[in-house]
Amino acid sequence: MRLALFQPDIAGNVGTIIRLAACFAVPVDIIMPCGFPASDKQLKRAAMDYADAASITRHPNAEAFFAERSETRGRIVLLTSHGATPLPDFRFEPGDTLLLGSESAGVPPEVHDRADGRVRIPMVAGFRSLNIAVAAGIGLSEALRQTGQYPQ
Repeated sequence: MRLALFQPDIAGNVGTIIRLAACFAVPVDIIMPCGFPASDKQLKRAAMDYADAASITRHPNAEAFFAERSETRGRIVLLTSHGATPLPDFRFEPGDTLLLGSESAGVPPEVHDRADGRVRIPMVAGFRSLNIAVAAGIGLSEALRQTGQYPQ
C-alpha cells in the first residue's frame, strides 16, 4: 500500500500526510511540482520529526510516476469527489497506491483517466470535498483494514 500526492498545494497538508504515512509504515509518492518549495529541508519542516521515519519518493511529473508504478504492477486508486465507486464498495488490494489530487484543482482528466479505480468518500450532499489529509487518512484506513495490513 502507498499514498501518492499529485502536485500538492499546501505544505501543512503534505506534512500531515507524511506523518500519517510514517505512523502506518506506508511510502509516499509526491508528484511534482508542488505549490510550495519542496526541498528535503522544507518537507522535513512540514512533517516535523516524522519525516525521517517516512519513505518519500519525489517524481518530476505524472508521466514519471505512472512509469515507475507500472513496473510494480500495482493499481492506482484515485480518491476523488468525482469517483463512481463509494469507498465502502471498493475492494482494495495490498499493492494499491492511493492517489490524491491537489487541494485547488484535483487531477487533470488525463491523470483521472489513467487511474485503475476512482473512489469517492461518501459525504452529506452539498459539500464539495474533504481536506486532502483527512481524505488520505480515511482512504488509507479503509484500504489497510480490507487488506489486513495494519501495523501490529
